[in-house]
Amino acid sequence: KSFIMLKFKGSQNFRQRLLCSTLSGRPIRIDDIRVTSINPGLRDFEASFLRLLEKITNGCVVEINETGTSLRYRPGVITGGSGLSHDCCLSRAVGYYVEPLLILGLFGKKPLSITLRGVTNDSIDPTADFLRTATLPVLRKVLQSGAGTGSNGDANSSAADALEFKVVNRGMRPLGGGEVQLRVPIIKSLESFNFTDEGMVKRIRGIAFSSRVPPQVTNRLVEGARGILNKMLADVYIFTDAVAGANAGKSPGYGLTLVAETNNGNLLASEWCASGGAGASSEGVGGGMNGSGEFKL
Repeated sequence: KSFIMLKFKGSQNFRQRLLCSTLSGRPIRIDDIRVTSINPGLRDFEASFLRLLEKITNGCVVEINETGTSLRYRPGVITGGSGLSHDCCLSRAVGYYVEPLLILGLFGKKPLSITLRGVTNDSIDPTADFLRTATLPVLRKVLQSGAGTGSNGDANSSAADALEFKVVNRGMRPLGGGEVQLRVPIIKSLESFNFTDEGMVKRIRGIAFSSRVPPQVTNRLVEGARGILNKMLADVYIFTDAVAGANAGKSPGYGLTLVAETNNGNLLASEWCASGGAGASSEGVGGGMNGSGEFKL
């Protein structure tokens, strides 16, 4: 079935446009991509995302003009599959690529199993810890919301259990070196859901991580965060993960991810990360405490 090509202008909502195009099967054209910029056209991380789409689909066609300011995308069939791998662009974290994969993978022909390599934690995109402790639990809740409503509900409940995200190696800016594994099951249908009542925060959990810096850094992060949060809530527990050696990636860095659980079972997350060589020193730990203060309790 042929569709009329949808036309857009500008680089905004790049992933969302490609995501909706792939799910709906409608071809799109994007013009005037950063035409007024000093460096016009697609960025390297956007080109990397297009290559990723080619790996998980069959029959998609991508046409880019010489200047990179115009793109035509004709989506293919979402195939999924196992044993896939992708080297992500180091200018964006793996979270930039994982977010659309979580949606596309659900509607593939086969369950998706893919290994992503690059930067796992930075201050721009959702970090690997944010995805593991907040994004995936919310997605599991969405899948389970239709459980018990027939065969599709039972299938969605099983799919929620099969959803998996594992951090193999951490990787900080600028050199990366991180690796994550993502497994996304397939579903037959998705029930409607309504999450509007956040509820009141009853407990906070978190993880303070570091790579290629003294392990005392994570302890200082925990002490600083608890010093703020315990004034408002008693049930606060923050794990530490000081990584060294081959699993620590190629660049130093550290950060803090906090997840608050409400009495309605909802999750509210906040994170802060410092990376990039000289900026990732123990003297900058105090800045992370401002990150933990972003929670609205």
